[in-house]
Amino acid sequence: MPERRPFVRLPTDVYPVNYGLSLKPDLIDFTFEGKLEALVEVTQATNQIVMNCADIDIITASFVPQGGEEINATGFNYQNEDEKVTLSFPSALQKGFGTLKIDFVGELNDKMKGFYRSKYTSPTGEIRYAAVTQFEATDARRAFPCWDEPAIKATFDITLIVPKDRVALSNMNVIDRKPHPDDENLVEVKFATTPIMSTYLVAFVIGEYDYVESQSSDGVMVRVYTPVGKAEQGKFALEVATKTLPFYNDYFSVPYPLPKIDLIAIADFAAGAMENWGLVTYRETALLIDPKNSCSSSRQWVALVVGHELAHQWFGNLVTMEWWTHLWLNEGFASWIEYLCVDHCFPEYDIWTQFVSADYTRALDLDALDSSHPIEVNVGHPSEVDEIFDAISYSKGASVIRMLHNYIGDEDFRKGMNAYLLKFQHKNASTEDLWDCLEQASGKPIAAVMGSWTKQMGFPIIAVDQEQQGDDCVLKISQKKFCASGPHNEENCPSWMVPISICTSEDPKCTKLKVLLDRQETTITLNSVGPDQWIKINPGTVGFYRIQYSSSMLESLLPGIRDLSLQPVDRLGLQNDLFSLSRAGMISTVEVLKLMEAFVNEPNYTVWSDLSCNLGVLSSLLSHTDFHEEIQEFIRDLFTPIGLKLGWDSKPGEGHLDALLRSLVLGKLGKAGHKPTLEEARRRFKDHVDGKQVLPADLRSPVYLTVLKHGDSATLDTMLKLHKQADMQEEKNRIERVLGAISAPDLIQKVLNFALSEDVRPQDTVSVIGGVAGSSKQGRKAAWKFVKDNWEELYNRYQGGFLISRLIKSFFESHPAPAAERTVQQCCENILLNAAWLKRDAEDIHQYLLQRKAPPV
Repeated sequence: MPERRPFVRLPTDVYPVNYGLSLKPDLIDFTFEGKLEALVEVTQATNQIVMNCADIDIITASFVPQGGEEINATGFNYQNEDEKVTLSFPSALQKGFGTLKIDFVGELNDKMKGFYRSKYTSPTGEIRYAAVTQFEATDARRAFPCWDEPAIKATFDITLIVPKDRVALSNMNVIDRKPHPDDENLVEVKFATTPIMSTYLVAFVIGEYDYVESQSSDGVMVRVYTPVGKAEQGKFALEVATKTLPFYNDYFSVPYPLPKIDLIAIADFAAGAMENWGLVTYRETALLIDPKNSCSSSRQWVALVVGHELAHQWFGNLVTMEWWTHLWLNEGFASWIEYLCVDHCFPEYDIWTQFVSADYTRALDLDALDSSHPIEVNVGHPSEVDEIFDAISYSKGASVIRMLHNYIGDEDFRKGMNAYLLKFQHKNASTEDLWDCLEQASGKPIAAVMGSWTKQMGFPIIAVDQEQQGDDCVLKISQKKFCASGPHNEENCPSWMVPISICTSEDPKCTKLKVLLDRQETTITLNSVGPDQWIKINPGTVGFYRIQYSSSMLESLLPGIRDLSLQPVDRLGLQNDLFSLSRAGMISTVEVLKLMEAFVNEPNYTVWSDLSCNLGVLSSLLSHTDFHEEIQEFIRDLFTPIGLKLGWDSKPGEGHLDALLRSLVLGKLGKAGHKPTLEEARRRFKDHVDGKQVLPADLRSPVYLTVLKHGDSATLDTMLKLHKQADMQEEKNRIERVLGAISAPDLIQKVLNFALSEDVRPQDTVSVIGGVAGSSKQGRKAAWKFVKDNWEELYNRYQGGFLISRLIKSFFESHPAPAAERTVQQCCENILLNAAWLKRDAEDIHQYLLQRKAPPV
């Protein structure tokens, strides 16, 4: 890699106060014309203005000092690598206010960034294009020349000139709509002035949409825009949004600052969603719910994403990070509070237990690698931002904020949040600013505690031992860095300030004691706790660390799994810790298999989901051995009782979690080749295809997966036909994700070719290839070859974006994709760790699986 020139932020001698922006997109030729009239302040005399600008041609530029003569720019000097343009003037612009006028043209690109085109099919089947935006982190400069840094805030007056039969939306409400003087087919749509805001949050959409609307209890007009003819599918998100706005309003004690908010589904969209102020854009699958054809996990996903993006309207939009270094706080916070919000709207989802499986354990796994990074990464050049948008910023960020919230307590946390939002509204802030506000509200050493979690990578493993002294129990607790490759004994071992809570079997729901471990080790006395009680560290699995109990302490906790006296989230955490320790070679994997067998009475969906994930990892590891079938048998034995208990059809009185559990268990049994499940799946699939009995949405994934895994070319053709006929993006994605389960080499190739075909939206190609790579050893090899053979096309499609990192997660090579460099390191490291694990434990696992089945002597 050539060394990049050091990155320099824009000069501060001229800065914008208000952008008057008019844009006229051409939806046929994919270009746009723009006019900018920006009110700027010159803070010190200069004869040039430096702005961000990319893929834009400036036609004319001039500066009109307040009350003075217009001065034409004499030169435009583009620095393409830096995405900057320097406008030169014949004489110095004097201190004071003035208007900068720029006429320019640009391209409506197909890269899903900047001002881009999004392909959709009209109800009559005609292919058309919408013009939409995605500016975070640094692509506003592709739509208009601007000071494209989060701390350079201004107000915006936006006008869009569009075909009169199209919907035109922006951050604010429409204040005027009139025919275009030169062309009766066009209208000029003028929007109200925005609050002071960052460029990356500006948005506009021009296309064809229907909508549903409602007003929140605090008077905000909420609309959900859907593809034409699908307004019905916006109702669920509308209900979530109208419940969520008042919840945040109340939680932050700061009202939502705009008159309206629109949520809109965009056909081609790289991220899940984007929190543009007042106009939030989503992938269709993150917003649209069809009462008949959407599964429970989709509803839950939509609720979480809506909760996440609406939280940003305060945390991120009203108060914005000073620079991308503090992006983790923006994302980590929203990724935590989305769960708080869904828990408020849908208590029956048991969403906080799911948080532990979805975010917390995922972050622990990544953060135990040597290739991890601190949550807070110093960002220079914004091209580094894409690499920081990873699970560490989102999931570890959310996990340490959950730990912080627990450490401070809800009341003081809210008090501190409110102070922070009021102090910095319409301004910018850094991570430290939030710590200060929370420290003042709580009187606790927040900055010192949190610094240890955000400024250094990794987390501790807490070793615990106990001894009885009379009626009391004395715990010896120590910390050291946890590494996926096993214990490290370094000289200068990092340490953390660890909030530790402890509960006992006397009351598993209630914390008996809280301490802050601020050194390597300490002892704690629990008064009147007898030897007959178990002791659990980290109840609620809130602290961001793993635990290694002494064998006697662990022994006494295991009955709490069988008799369910441990909380679900703690049963999950205990199993996940042990699985992770076995992977790091600190205990034998056989110990974990024995523990897993204790979950035979488990009723909780999330606990099963985490178990299932870990068994998947193990199954994929053992696909390289000759006893892969034995682990499938283990999986079948473990999941059969719960499968029988649930059956195939939902029963009256069942809820959201039963539906998720049924789908998980049947999919697991089907994939592992459980005969009765396979036969029933084939029967129901046939009825579904023949139109006799449509499969309920929650059964589709497990059934599709099962029939494909054990299917032939006819099965694949049928699936591809269902894909073509599907009207909903959710159903198309559901099929795309399972296609990789097919096992014949020629069919695997067919699936890979399908991934790059017109039938798959560019943002979904990655999940098809990933599905092939993740389903079998043969699939992995074929997918890897496919990526190498088609690297040019794939790289061009996703240039630098984070989809490329997702693709690489399946594998990687020496292809230069700087935005994915860290992902490559994480992959390499995982491969080496897996090899060591296999070498260390394979034989013991094999012996255990064999003797499980041996008749007792």
